[in-house]
Amino acid sequence: MTFDRNRRLREVAPDVSRETVDNLQAFEELFRKWSTAINLASPSSLEELWDRHILDSAQLFNMAPAAQTWLDLGSGGGFPGVVLAIMLKNRPGAHIDLVESNGKKAAFLRTALGRFTAPGLVHAARIDTMWKRIPTPEIITARALAPLGRLFELAEPWLTSGATALFQKGRDYQREIEESRDAWAFDLVERGSAVDKDSVVLQIENLRRTELNR
Repeated sequence: MTFDRNRRLREVAPDVSRETVDNLQAFEELFRKWSTAINLASPSSLEELWDRHILDSAQLFNMAPAAQTWLDLGSGGGFPGVVLAIMLKNRPGAHIDLVESNGKKAAFLRTALGRFTAPGLVHAARIDTMWKRIPTPEIITARALAPLGRLFELAEPWLTSGATALFQKGRDYQREIEESRDAWAFDLVERGSAVDKDSVVLQIENLRRTELNR
């Protein structure tokens, strides 16, 4: 890993260990290898894999510095779920559940978690089938999964039971917020992305349905 890439990682996760740095680099290599066989990410994004996907995922770690239980919805190729699992190795007792309905991607996720002995569990299932099977976590993450209103529908059982969401969104996030407000009320903190100036992390708590959505 070049000094510049190492420096950028420590800018978004200052306390990351050398072991974690090495594991994230190895995960990048594993991801590239599997991407030749199954569609884990668009070919164009592979050129910016470290910044666009790994660093973008890693920034969530310090947004919940004390959280022990995490849930990643629609984990896809492991962003942010596997990246967070690798980083959570240094938090004794920490755990993350990854939900991914695509069987091939779920197989990759399991391989990655096993390779790095990361504290995560993969559920190859639809999100709505896991509502009663996964206890309410402290933090829920989702990246490039669905519009905000749909995310609220998918995560409602956990968010209304005390979980906090860290949803990563692109430049159209304001439109998604406004479109969701007729059906949902929530406490919101907009946290600027440390990786992409046009992106944000939406920290959401206290989700509830409005009168129009009951």
